[in-house]
Formats: sequence, structure tokens, C-alpha cells
Amino acid sequence: MKRYAMMQLEEWNSGAKRIPLVIRGARQVGKTWLMQEFGSSHFKKTVYINFDNNQRMKTLFEGDYDISRIIMGLEIESGQNIRPEDTLLVFDEIQEAPQAMSSLKYFNENAPQYAVVAAGSLLGVALHEGTSFPVGKVDFLDLYPMSYLEFLEATGNEKLVNLLYSQDWELIKAFREKYIDLLRQYYFVGGMPEAVEAYTTSGMNVIRRIQTRLLESYEQDFSKHAPNDTVPRIRKLWDSIPAQLAKENKRFLYSAVRKGSRAKDYELALQWMLDCGLVHKVSRVTKPGMPMSAYEDKAFKLYMMDVGMLGAKSGLDVKSLLDGNRIFEEFKGSLTEQFVQQEMRAMCGITPFYWSSDKGNAEIDFLFQLGMNTIPVEVKAEENLRSKSLRSFSERFTPELCVRTSMSDFREESWLTNVPLYAIGLISSILDNSR
Repeated sequence: MKRYAMMQLEEWNSGAKRIPLVIRGARQVGKTWLMQEFGSSHFKKTVYINFDNNQRMKTLFEGDYDISRIIMGLEIESGQNIRPEDTLLVFDEIQEAPQAMSSLKYFNENAPQYAVVAAGSLLGVALHEGTSFPVGKVDFLDLYPMSYLEFLEATGNEKLVNLLYSQDWELIKAFREKYIDLLRQYYFVGGMPEAVEAYTTSGMNVIRRIQTRLLESYEQDFSKHAPNDTVPRIRKLWDSIPAQLAKENKRFLYSAVRKGSRAKDYELALQWMLDCGLVHKVSRVTKPGMPMSAYEDKAFKLYMMDVGMLGAKSGLDVKSLLDGNRIFEEFKGSLTEQFVQQEMRAMCGITPFYWSSDKGNAEIDFLFQLGMNTIPVEVKAEENLRSKSLRSFSERFTPELCVRTSMSDFREESWLTNVPLYAIGLISSILDNSR
């Protein structure tokens, strides 16, 4: 299984000033596999320490931060000699050992020769609760579910991936039905590595069972790790996401979670899910200024972390998705927006925003910053090429570039670029090449 984050790890490892790296991401997105695969392919030895239910290793880091003492303890635990030139240190579920988290500062300052990679599924929660963290002493890598292009690689379609990277749009057009068919399958399977692996070995039949089990494990985390008085609100908010995205206006409404509810009732619950990486918040901006964060207001849309998991939580079966029946017709806009925002995050490192007019009669699904430009993106689930809102936005704010993404082929017009949905993960390089 190929993960593009491996290239980021390689860049980190070859950097002139390599400091400890922390990988952030929700449970089951592949953090542990990525760290171990990186160790086995780039180092002679990997010393893997999981702090979950490992009191001995927690105790090791509860002493002082003498790195030579810590290294000795790690050697005894792993049974390996640790040498900076050939050993990768991997600290998993590091949020379970706050002192181990703090030790990253001392690895940076006092022993920079060691390669240290750490990860934690609930790391964001731990930090939000006030755990001491070595700010400025570590690098970060955000890991998401597998992108559509990674899905293509995993399913033996490397040549289709290479063709997309070539941006030979005439040749790509010849294979559009293949891309679209695989995209519909990706809508169902999503990017959770376990689901993708099952798809490559067992087909569609077991996918929903895996996704349902993953959803159940997340819900068990609510009870296990969240404050008791917040758990019921987390569940209600979590359960409301599919219905909120199914609305024509996808702005998240607290009153739709429970009648009469207000933001203050669910702020902690929402923050907990954001910290876990289970949901992504897309905030509204009042104008496409820069930085966009300076213009965001209180309105937002809330997406899950994976399109396949959204389909599973919504109860969409494979026949609905692949045959395009009435249920899919009603929900395809939600799946498509979910897909587009997660592709932009995973493939381009984009944090998207959105815009709507004061009267609510025009809305741009996503906005992002590319260099010194703010790029509006209108999402179309099929080949509908009407772009009333995008035209209105263009006339009002005169952006240098406008993007529509749909099932239609790539095309450039005087004011608009249409990017096929199956290529949206490459939007940054596509726009760079088109300017």
C-alpha cells in the first residue's frame, strides 16, 4: 500500500535540521503502519514503543530528561542497540505519556542526532486539555484517510495515476468513464486503509461491516476518553452530521442537533471531535480577503473525515451508489462535497473556507488561498455546468481564477477552469500549470 505521506517523511529525514516529527490523525488512518514502514525501508533498525498500557515505558520518561538514560531504557525494552546513524525511534500513542511528549524538546536540543517520530490518535484531545507540549521544537505531519489517487494506486491503477499527473487532458478524456467508475467505487469504500485493503482482496461485500465496526470503535472512544457530561452531546452532534449535510443549505445548525440548542451547549463536544480528527470544520468568510481566517464568522459546515464513513453512517448501500438510484440522487451532493474537501486537505494541504451572500441566494462551496490569490471552487456532483453562484461571486469580487469541479472534462474558459472531480486532488498543480 502506497502512502504519499512517505515522501514527506523522506523529506523530513533528509532535511538539514531534522527535529522530532509528530504525526497527527484520527484512529485507523494508518499512522502506525506508516511509521513502521518508513522505519523498515529507510533504517536498519526501528525501535517501536507504544505507550498505551505500557506502564514500564511511562515510568522511564517520568524521571529526568537525561537522553542517555532514556536511550539505555529503550535499549533494554527493545533488546536492540540504538545508534543515531541507523535507528529510528517510534513513539506511538504518545499522548498516554505526557512526559514522553515533553522529552521531544530535549531530543531536539540535546540529542538532535536521533531520528524520532511520534504519533497519537487522541493527541489533539491531550493538547487541548493542557498537556505540556514542546512548541517550536517539533515538526508536524497531518495524516488523513487514503486519497482517491492512493486508492487508485492500491487497486492496481498506477498508470491512471501517472496519466493524471501528466495532465494530458486529451488522453485523460479517453479514459474518463474508467476514472468516474472508480470514483463511484471510492465514494463507497472511502480511504480508511482497512477498508481499502479489504476491497482489494475481498471485494465490496465486507466493506460496510468494516466501516460499521470502525464507527462503533469511535463511539466507544466517546465514552472511554471524553468527559462524562460531554459524551451525550458528542453522540448527538456526531449522529446529526449526515442529515445536516443532506440539506440544500449545508450550514451546520445546532438547533438541528436538538431543538432549542445553542452554540454554547455543544462547543466542548464539537471541539472534542475536532481534536480527535473525526470531523473537519469549514468556516464561512464574509469576503475573500487574505488571510481568509481574518474574515471568518461563526457560521460553518461540518464534514466527516472520510467519504466512505459518511456513506456508512448514512446507511447508503453499494447498490445505491453504483447504480445511482433515488437515494443516491438525494445524497450525492453531500458525498461530492465531502470528497472534494478531504481531497484538498489530504493531497494539497489546503484548509478550505466557504462563502455565502448576505441574502443567502448565492454560495461558493469552497475557497482556498493559492499564493496571493483566493480561489473559489464550485462543486457539481454530475455534469451540470450552470454556475450562477460562481458567476455572481466572480462579478462581485473579480478573482483571478475561478474553479468549477464536476464530472465534465477539463476545460479552460475566459473566467473559469473546470477540473474533473477525479483530478481535484491535483488542483494546486493544475492551476499553477494553467496560469
